Amino acid sequence: MTTTQSQTSKPHLVIIGSGWAGFYLAENINLSSYNVTLISPRRTSAYTPLLASAAVGLFNFYLAEEPVRSASRCDLNFVKANVLSIDFTDKTCQCTPAFEEDPKLEKIQFDIAYDYLVIAPGCMPNTFGTPGVDEYAIFIKNVSDAMRVRKTLFDLLEKASLPCTSAERAKELLHIAIVGGGPTGIELTAELDDLCQNELSKLYPRIAKYVTISIYDVAPHILSAYDAKLHDYATSQLKARNVDVAPNTHIERVDEDALYIKDKGRVPYGMILWATGNKNVPLIETVDVKINEKGLKRILMDDKLRVFKKPDTTTSTSGSDVWDSVFSLGDAADIEGQSLPTTAEVAVQKARYLVENFNALASATGTAATSAFAKPFTYSQKQLVSYIGHHDGVIAGKGPNDPGWTGRSAWLAWRSGSLIWNRNWRSRVVIVITWALNRVFGTEMARM
Repeated sequence: MTTTQSQTSKPHLVIIGSGWAGFYLAENINLSSYNVTLISPRRTSAYTPLLASAAVGLFNFYLAEEPVRSASRCDLNFVKANVLSIDFTDKTCQCTPAFEEDPKLEKIQFDIAYDYLVIAPGCMPNTFGTPGVDEYAIFIKNVSDAMRVRKTLFDLLEKASLPCTSAERAKELLHIAIVGGGPTGIELTAELDDLCQNELSKLYPRIAKYVTISIYDVAPHILSAYDAKLHDYATSQLKARNVDVAPNTHIERVDEDALYIKDKGRVPYGMILWATGNKNVPLIETVDVKINEKGLKRILMDDKLRVFKKPDTTTSTSGSDVWDSVFSLGDAADIEGQSLPTTAEVAVQKARYLVENFNALASATGTAATSAFAKPFTYSQKQLVSYIGHHDGVIAGKGPNDPGWTGRSAWLAWRSGSLIWNRNWRSRVVIVITWALNRVFGTEMARM
């Protein structure tokens, strides 16, 4: 086992995870004040709200992710590894290289010491123990997943186009099953349906009529975070475009070419996309901190995002004891008594809070340093926006008496979010240019 430590006199800040929270912190922390190491199994950070658009060819895949390493931030140290455990007393993270194609390398372990630690490993897709999902479903978490969606769809279209493929078999191959009626699942449905109605009907005129999309959700209705009027509107609009919306659906198992639904039986599919629920990563099970055990297991923090120590059950501690140099962000963390949703907006706002206070701490001297982390974190809720296809969308109201709104303006608000979420100005310009080219020549997917 080897140990990696800071090589400078600057405090060593270690960030676990390159998701929304970890990446934002690494990109904005003052590198002249901190020696920063980011540990993650992925060398890029995905702009998850853009993955569905990239999957259907609205712009190139590289625009839906950002590399951790960059010439402008060359002092940032990146380690492609998984964190196995954390020793909070010795201030070290035990790691192993993250290279699935090299099992020998993954047997090596090393330690990385820290002065400050930010735990932001994110979450994993939750299959709820449904047999076959891990083997056959596609999860939409990163650009590799979006690439798989595109390749799988075109392979299915070509199989359905073969002279030896019957109409019945073509219908089975071109059934796209989407599990999850939240914003991710609905936006995937919307983008795929737009693609089928526009590009595919021209590219595959003989078989395009066989393409069907189904949304399955165990909840009573889709988009459950929205007002009843809005999720009812979304349901009616999707059904009007012949999308099968199936709430109150319990999937018992999945095999290579069919899913099995309680009270309905075997339903053939060509591609199944799993976009429902999260579960904790293995690291959360090993850390010696206070955990919220209800539902999704999340690290509990105080209102300054400091991680609570694990309560000593023998002394009945109140849980107010924190690790002063350890913070947590993103989907894997939650403020005790102030539960917030697992969204990119929450993750970024918490990361921004840490950036501001870490930078203030580094620039302050003497008693002025006490002003850093003096104020608690406060979350500002933004309106929920979802795309439902055909230049239509839904936006949640600003309060209980605000019904929100729908239509083209909601779609424009959602589409503009593609630019807001991408923080790279060069990429924003390329996205706008690509949209303009798509209007004239069709999408990138049509030329794959």
